[in-house]
Amino acid sequence: MRITDIAIKALTPPPTGAKIHHDDTLSGFGVRVTSTGVKAFVLTFGVSRERITIGRYPIISLQEARAEARRLLAEQTLGKTRPRHATLLETLETYYRTHAAQLRPGTQREIKRLFTRFLPKRGNLDDVTLPALTKILDGITSPSEAEHFHRAAKTFFKWCVERGLIPASPIERLRAPSHWKSRERILTDEELRAVWTAAGHSTEPLSTIVRLLVLTGQRRGEIGGLRKAWLDLEAGTCAFPAETTKNKRRHTFPLGSLSQFLLATYAALNNDILFQARGSDNIPKPYNGWSKGKAALDKKANIAPWTLHDLRRTYATNLQKLGVKLEVIEALLNHVSGTRAGIVGVYQRHRYEAEMREAVTLFDAWFSRVIVGK
Repeated sequence: MRITDIAIKALTPPPTGAKIHHDDTLSGFGVRVTSTGVKAFVLTFGVSRERITIGRYPIISLQEARAEARRLLAEQTLGKTRPRHATLLETLETYYRTHAAQLRPGTQREIKRLFTRFLPKRGNLDDVTLPALTKILDGITSPSEAEHFHRAAKTFFKWCVERGLIPASPIERLRAPSHWKSRERILTDEELRAVWTAAGHSTEPLSTIVRLLVLTGQRRGEIGGLRKAWLDLEAGTCAFPAETTKNKRRHTFPLGSLSQFLLATYAALNNDILFQARGSDNIPKPYNGWSKGKAALDKKANIAPWTLHDLRRTYATNLQKLGVKLEVIEALLNHVSGTRAGIVGVYQRHRYEAEMREAVTLFDAWFSRVIVGK
């Protein structure tokens, strides 16, 4: 259509969304009409078909809009650059798709979690200034989370500078938070009993996951993502594929009788992923309700603050108390350090199968007697 003042006034709003009416006399120029009746001049141009809004009608006249459209098209033809402010959301999506995609899945999820939680939901990339980042960091109460956010943000803004999206990193001069000390929390027998009992009072998947963490000492993501194909309940073993473990090594470990009992019910279901996330029946996903589930468990357990990872440390400590050798404990935890590092770990990776089985049996007997009380 040929856009005129009479034609613009005659345009009717679409039932929903918006519709663009293009001008036959000027390439890319048009009028966008929304379902609420708002009319605005737009221009679509360039290889990437970038669309910009010139202004609302009738605040900007048709004559003024045409003149601005011609000026922008002329700049493009002459090769002049027009500064475009990239939105933070668009930039983050590109960052996730390019740089972050090369990182470990767990690292990718943590970066997205931190940025989703703390960075602004709207606005342009250059709106994230040094004062804004200072305020964000000052508002993070967890020292470890503040340090992780600072490190992730520093890498992100450096990537933005390298791509020419911003002239300088706003976080470059911002000192990193004080280094946090790694947790050394070990649950006492009474606390372990409280957690075990609290988990038994719920039918949520997390209750079984927590009990398995107590009994096996594995990482929460590995148990939360457990698949039926990894289990051999007849042989009493579980095998995590290399791509699912933190150190990228296949991890096969024995299951005690208590663990086998807990897993039997889930293994009997027709689900590949044992602990599925809610609402993921069509496209099954591993359990992801950690925060809410842990908060509900804390109310029942009613002990001093603790984390799910503390269960792994507690498991290792109790094995030590039972006289299990360090190298066997490391084999059970799939922890490559000390006795299993370097060339020794390469040639002795499968050395402790019998010892691991003995240690698990010993732990189950102690746990049933001391914690469960049977």
